[in-house]
Parts: sequence; structure tokens; C-alpha cells
Amino acid sequence: MSTQVAPDGAAAGYRAHSTLTFGTEFRRQLTRRRTQWTLGLLALLPVVLYIAFTVGGDQARDGGGNGAFALADFGTFGAANFALFALLVTSGFLLIVVVALFCGDTIASEAQWGSLRYLLATPVPRGRLLAVKFTVGLAFSGLAMVVLTAASLLVGFLAYGWEPLVAPLGGEIAAADAVWRVLGVAGYLSVSMLVVASLAFLLSVMTDAPLAAVGGAVLLHIMSNILNAVTALGDLRDLLPTRYAQAWLGLLSEPAQYDDMVRGIVVSLIYASVFTVAAFIRFSRKDVTS
Repeated sequence: MSTQVAPDGAAAGYRAHSTLTFGTEFRRQLTRRRTQWTLGLLALLPVVLYIAFTVGGDQARDGGGNGAFALADFGTFGAANFALFALLVTSGFLLIVVVALFCGDTIASEAQWGSLRYLLATPVPRGRLLAVKFTVGLAFSGLAMVVLTAASLLVGFLAYGWEPLVAPLGGEIAAADAVWRVLGVAGYLSVSMLVVASLAFLLSVMTDAPLAAVGGAVLLHIMSNILNAVTALGDLRDLLPTRYAQAWLGLLSEPAQYDDMVRGIVVSLIYASVFTVAAFIRFSRKDVTS
């Protein structure tokens, strides 16, 4: 029995774009316990914060007894402030781990399970495999940000109502504009997290251990934060991917300040582009044996 061959040498009926679709991979990742638990915990986190604020009571409101402005007070001024507080306390570490998990577990986990070579033998073109895997990882990273922000706004509204956003450095932003400022902060954090996502993706291509890819991305991000605190480096700190990590604070002033945010977006996109291109180049030359 002869096999029909298309003019380009491929088997008749073979379509590269049909071998691994975004929808198929998205549904596959959504059914994983890891994904469900991560999104569920992010949705539950605002409830935990509300309980912590409630249990803290007056002790939180008096700044721990020293009259200092308490973050707990800041978070209980209204839904916008509550959501902003949730984003603030998670952006330093938790969201970094979540993004690194979703993007660093893409290729390394397939290699660890021994299924990567079978995917390529389907055959799924390497470029398509990487593109779909990375896109799905980014989609879940964005979904995590949406879940956290939406849950925080909802819990904050139910608990504290919708009030003007009170900036940490003083001043208020009208309640009607507060939601746009919160969404702007979430959007900026999402763009800055592209550095973590692309770095974790690159490490996932380079190793067969998902934990190494996730941990490596988180560790390098922490190292960048440490170097950013070394003032002796001077202008060299502008080259660090975390240099403008707090630039979103410009959205809390009136009028909003965008200069550092624009610089931060440009730096993040440059690093993300370099890491992503490096991942594709590395994988195209990699000898897949697992």
C-alpha cells in the first residue's frame, strides 16, 4: 500500500498548523491540578487579606503603636485601595513565581515526562511547538493577573465600598477614575512580568527540570532587585530589568506620571524579545532525546 505524498514532500493531508492548536494546549493546561490550584489560590488571596485586616482590627490602624502610616489602613480605604494593596504585596514575589511557573514548566515538563520527542514526531514543527507553548503560558500568566485584580476589586467593594483612591504619598483620585488607575497598574505589572516569563521560557528550553527553570528565573529576578539597590552602580542600574519595577507608582499621583513607566515598558520588551529569540534559536538546534 503506497503512501500519498504532497508536492512539498509531506504526507497528503498533513497541515502543520493543525498539529498543535492553541485551544488544545490551553484546555490541556487548564485541566492540570497545578493550574487550577494556582488560579484558585489567587482568587482566594483577597479573602485572606480581608480576614487579616479584620482580625488585625485597631492594632493595624494605629500603625503598630508608633503612629506610622500602616499599609493595612491604606488597603481598607476602599475597593481601589484594597486591590492596589493586593497587587503591591504580590508583585514582589508571588506573581513572579506564578508567571515563572506557567512559562518555565512549558518545555521542561514535556522533556521530564519523556513526551517531548513524541510531540515532535507527530510531527509538530519545533517553531510551532514553542510558539503555542509560550503563548499558552503567557495566556495563563495574564489570566492569573486578571483573576487577582478582579477578585481584589470585588472583595474590596463588598467589604469597604467604592471610595476615592487614596495615594500613599497623599492626595485622592476620584472613584470614577480609580478603577482605570488600578487596571493601569495591573497592565504595567503584566508587561514587566514578560521578562520573567521569557527568561523562564528560555531556561525551560535549556533544561529538562521544570523546577530549575522556574527557580532560575525567580533567582535571577531577585538578583536584579538586589543589584538595583546598590547605588554605587550608578547609571548601570538603568540596564537592569527590574530598574523600573516600581514605576507604576506614577499612576498614583495627580496628574499621573508616565515617563518612568514608558522606560520600564521599553526595557521589559527588549529583555523579553532577546530571551524569546534566544529560546527559539536554542531549541531549533537542540538534540531532543527525551
